[in-house]
Amino acid sequence: MLKTLPKWKDASVTRSRDSEILEACDIIVDVQGQYDGTKHFDHHQRTFTETFDANHQTKLSSAGLIYKHFGKEIIANMTSVKIDDDKMNLIHTKVYDEFIEGIDANDNGISAYGSIEPSFKTAMSLPSMVAHLNPRWNEESTDSILDEKFTQASELVGGHFADRVSYYSDAWLPARAGVYTAITSRQQPEIVVFEEFLPWKDHLFQIEKELQIEGKILYVLYSDGKNWRIQAVPKAITSFESRKALPEAWRGVRDSALDDLTDVPGGIFIHASGFIGGHKTREGALELAKKALLL
Repeated sequence: MLKTLPKWKDASVTRSRDSEILEACDIIVDVQGQYDGTKHFDHHQRTFTETFDANHQTKLSSAGLIYKHFGKEIIANMTSVKIDDDKMNLIHTKVYDEFIEGIDANDNGISAYGSIEPSFKTAMSLPSMVAHLNPRWNEESTDSILDEKFTQASELVGGHFADRVSYYSDAWLPARAGVYTAITSRQQPEIVVFEEFLPWKDHLFQIEKELQIEGKILYVLYSDGKNWRIQAVPKAITSFESRKALPEAWRGVRDSALDDLTDVPGGIFIHASGFIGGHKTREGALELAKKALLL
């Protein structure tokens, strides 16, 4: 992250625990057991309890510390958003929530699920991909090899970080205006219609809160470019459970069989779980939503 800034662009990275070598450095990250917000950014000391802000509980790793202190400057340098722009706070927090916090938790040994037994195992998380770059137990592991592996890991994570910053500033944030307009101009309290698909879920929950209509919107309609989708709004952003799933009798039914059930010609499908369905027209999707509200 630091090397995206002009000041550190051409800086060399020294990996060491030697105090004399470290003190000659301009900035010291993840070693020495000190944190002062200017030169030292370590989180391993017993007294360390820093979090991103009052709304977050995950203790920061050194990655989170760098992001907390330099994140806005980094984002401003990578995008067209200025540090003093109101949008900056939205992007800064979003990138932390969606990218940096997971790194902080992983580095501090904090589980996302507590004592819950996972249903499956995934070996393709970002931390695991970084771990896979370490020399294998039966391979040579010299300082020069470890330095090379560190550079590979930095490039891997840096590429993902740059992609997420770009996405949240250039795609996610601009969608907010469209979601706000669709919500405030909706013709029926429980249904929102987007004329094209956009990343709506995060914004819908936030805008509902701002407008004090939390939980009121049940269905979202949008074009997929050719046909139309009707999607049930989840109970929470990360939930698979819907506020009001599409009717049980429609679930898993397709095409003409669906038309016979709904009496709305042009139906394509209703997912077996009832969270989403498809129709050939905007009018048909809207009619399905209206009927679903009554069932």
